Amino acid sequence: MVHQMTASLELLLVHCQGEIGKVIVGGAPEIPGATLLDKMNHINRVDDSLRRFVTGEPRAHVAMSVNLLVPPVHPEAHAGFIVLQADRAHPMSGSNCICVVTALIESGRVPAQEPETVVRLDTPAGLVTARARVTNGRCHSVSLDNVPAFTIALDQVVQTPDWGMIRADIAFGGVFYAIVDVDQVGLSIEPEHARALAEAGIAIKALLADQVQVSHPEAPDLNDIAYVMFRSRAADGAVRTCTTLKPGRVDRSPCGTGSSANLAVLHARGEIAPGEGRTSRSIIGGEFRAEVIEATTVGPYPAVRPRITGSAWVYGREELWMSPDDPFPTGFALSDTWGPQVGQP
Repeated sequence: MVHQMTASLELLLVHCQGEIGKVIVGGAPEIPGATLLDKMNHINRVDDSLRRFVTGEPRAHVAMSVNLLVPPVHPEAHAGFIVLQADRAHPMSGSNCICVVTALIESGRVPAQEPETVVRLDTPAGLVTARARVTNGRCHSVSLDNVPAFTIALDQVVQTPDWGMIRADIAFGGVFYAIVDVDQVGLSIEPEHARALAEAGIAIKALLADQVQVSHPEAPDLNDIAYVMFRSRAADGAVRTCTTLKPGRVDRSPCGTGSSANLAVLHARGEIAPGEGRTSRSIIGGEFRAEVIEATTVGPYPAVRPRITGSAWVYGREELWMSPDDPFPTGFALSDTWGPQVGQP
């Protein structure tokens, strides 16, 4: 796929509460597939050279994602996007969605309307509606009406060699999560524990693959637990979040899809009702507002429709070139910064 690119790729540099979510706005090849989910599956199953080109060294580093803009398939959508990360393409991400909306508006690809610009995005997880607060062309915040979130299991037992029996809530918030109270692994969600949290989360994710099976009732191809998110409660009632990502890092943002999944868990436990919300706070102190818009169902599961509000900043632009004699056309990763499990499936 890389060799099919035009002379260069154009990317906008964006971060959402510190989590980098670059946006490819020009030069990418067409991705085969009738739907966004088909296109994502093509990247993951047939040809992932574009993903490797933009997410591996020397053109990238571990603590970032790259969002591929594609023409939407859904008739109501303004644009489509697929999240490209170090391990694979993923169907949805709240922080990346906020980055994409901000980039579309501030680059003029979606005309800005003040005080609110509505942007509908086609994703492999479904249609996402975003409402951006805009003044003088600047996108100050984005509220995402995410796909329905639902809980598969509460207090799912997971056997681990390092921490014994732990319990995890299994929920979908755009992708599937295992949400683990962080005290079960003897840590707290603080910057000095970032490496230990990353390694613990990746280890638990590997164990979950053999112990817990998931499948979205309306999209059976969404059938794996993508992330382990650690959780705690702050003194002011905020939910501290720390999502761990392969091959070994932590989310810098409060994690929109994880916060959506946690809303489904809170609703399943009777701790939150439609019209109520929580603050989600990241390991570095960034915040999202996570609210339950309404109760609904997904297949046999009670569900909620989440609204996630946060802010992103466009901080630059870059152009990537592909030289025919480049020795690293599909990138590389080393365990010194990418984590000890780099290269493992």
